[in-house]
Order: sequence, then C-alpha cells, then structure tokens
Amino acid sequence: MKLEEDVVKSDENNQPDELICPVLGKFSIEQLKQEPKKVKYYTSFNDYEHFMFFYYSLGPAVDHLSYKSSLLSSKDELFLTLIKLRQGKEDRELSFYFSVSETTVSKIIVTWITFLYFQLREINIWPSREIVSEHMPLDFRRKFPLTRVILDATEIPIQKPSHVDSQCATWSSYKHRNTLKTMVGCTPRGTVSFISDSYGGSVSDRQIIERSDLIKPELRHFKKKDSIMADRGIMIQDLFATRDVFVNIPTMLKGKSQLEPEEVVHDRRVASKRIHIERVIGLAKTFKILRNSLPSSKVILGSRINYVCFSIVNFRPCIVNQNS
Repeated sequence: MKLEEDVVKSDENNQPDELICPVLGKFSIEQLKQEPKKVKYYTSFNDYEHFMFFYYSLGPAVDHLSYKSSLLSSKDELFLTLIKLRQGKEDRELSFYFSVSETTVSKIIVTWITFLYFQLREINIWPSREIVSEHMPLDFRRKFPLTRVILDATEIPIQKPSHVDSQCATWSSYKHRNTLKTMVGCTPRGTVSFISDSYGGSVSDRQIIERSDLIKPELRHFKKKDSIMADRGIMIQDLFATRDVFVNIPTMLKGKSQLEPEEVVHDRRVASKRIHIERVIGLAKTFKILRNSLPSSKVILGSRINYVCFSIVNFRPCIVNQNS
C-alpha cells in the first residue's frame, strides 16, 4: 500500500546523523539519555523521557516476570525488545549489542512480547461515542458525524510454513505470499481503537469480523445510529444491520456502467477520510518486524506482536490533524 510505504520512508529518514553500532561493550537505554534521535531510531519513542513514560505505564510487574536475566535491568530488557520490534534485528545481533547469549535474547523477547500483550490489553482502547465525537476532526464531523470507527485489514509476511496445510491457511491471494492478517480500526482522530487477533492470510475480512468482539452484543461496542467506515471489500453490512449500525463503504456498481454524480462525490469523501486508517497502519509498520518475513519460530507470537506494535502507536503523537 503506497501510503504505508510513504509513512515508513518518512519515518526512516528521521535517523540519527551518526549511528554508532554498539558491538563492543554492553548497550543500554541509559547511554541514550541525551540522544533523542537514537532513542527514536531504536524504539519509536521521541526521547528517553518518552521511553520511560511507557516503561512506568506498565506498572511494577516489570520486575516480576516469569523470566528475568541477571545481566540486564528491566529497562534494558524492554529496550532490547523494542529494538527487535522497531529494527527487526536478528537475535544474534542483539546478543552482541547487549553482551548476553542468543538464548537469553530469545527468552527475553518471548517473555516481554507476552507481558506487553497482556498488559496493553488491559487498556480500554475503545472510546465511548461521546469521546469520539468530542475529538473528531472538524471536516470529518461535518461530513460523517456518526462515524465510530474506520476499519481496514493489514497483512504481515511470514516465512513459508513447512506443513502443507499451514501453507494453504496462510497463503494470501492478495499479497501472493504467506501472511498473517489482522483487522485494525481507528477513530476519526487517528487513535487505534480496535485490533483483532491475527489469522492466516487465506481468511476473509468478513471472517475476522465474525470472530471478533465487535459483533458481540454483550460487549456493546456500538450504539444505534453509529457508523462504521470501511473499504468496499469489507462486506459486513448484514452483520450490523440488526443493531441499526450503518457500514459506510464506497458505492458498488452492481451492474451499472458508471456511478451517479452524487455517488462519485460520496465515494471521494469516504476515500479522503478512510485514508486515516491507512496512515495509522503505515505508522505501525515503521516497526520493521511487521514488514520483514516473520521467522517460523516467531509466527506463534505473530498475533501478540501485531497487537503490541499497534498499541504502541497510541503512545506516539497523533498524525491526524484536528481540521482533517
């Protein structure tokens, strides 16, 4: 997706003027207290203080994980994990950076991805209708005031599984490779408000929604008259019609040779606002682990990795202008 690539390129160009590869000695977040460009390059956070804000938001449980290295502090274990997500470094390279064994690196990553996943899931990222309306960009409010969430699917590449059934389940006809697919939603203001579980690339967008919390009436995600904005490929109108929730997608031709003028105008307006979710996905994919082929050993963590990366987007500055 071009927008995703544009965001990725823009973010990667903001690299430190001088990146010293720390292969000698032990790397530590404390070394970068006065190096905001390097902190952002390695972790996505703006500076050391921003990193520490995220660290402290995880609570005292950071010091009581199931696996704890005797050689690294909790802060540096998080730092190592974020480098893995942000820069997609090999475990062996990270072992050089932090002067620990490759096995230790692997244990730290598995432990922290799991911990971050469960801790971040405790945060209620689904805002009320009132909060969505209060923070809705001005032009968005004029054109689509009842929009509660903008949905889109995203896929991350994985190494080709060895088992034939797994190959079929993860094959994406859209990406022409083996992938994991996730449905992501954001508010009109660009806050990530929904992250589904990840499934093999062969699953349809509709199937992901059917298995998600969005359609569970007991969770009351939607109120009557709410609107969902989505791409035309996400055919879920009937799933929400009984709850008086409208699914706003571009107009289908349905046998017509061309659209009516008012339909063209509507579709252009939807496209101009649906772009927000594409930008959010692009921002999440500045984490290189979501762009490089996920190794077979990490595929089992794929759903959690996706969730953590998209959740961290909410700890970064908003990319949707208040007037959009």
